[in-house]
Amino acid sequence: QVQLVESGGGLVQAGGSLRLSCAASGRTFSSYVMGWFRRAPGKEREFVAAISWSGGSTKYTDSVKGRFTISRENAKNTVYLQMNSLKPEDTAVYYCAADRSVRLRTDLRYDYWGQGTQVTVSS
Repeated sequence: QVQLVESGGGLVQAGGSLRLSCAASGRTFSSYVMGWFRRAPGKEREFVAAISWSGGSTKYTDSVKGRFTISRENAKNTVYLQMNSLKPEDTAVYYCAADRSVRLRTDLRYDYWGQGTQVTVSS
């Protein structure tokens, strides 16, 4: 069992930056693929980024490439999402998720989910 707790959300102006953190419980954090997803108002939850066990492989949705960076610190059981050049369309609840698969999934079939943190970008 893995419990995930996100933090770091808030209100920021367009062009600004935020760093989200996701702290995981359990001793097997380093064996999970970690992902970030988001759900904007009136829309379905969508994939944002994923990172492999070691941190050596990453994947991003096209709309955030070059602006967002996913990283992890296995010694701290934490995954991060650095978000730069934020746009109003990035406004959403952001969720982290853990997956026992070896693949960097972009679908919702992750095994564990956090409760989410709100990110609001004003224009």
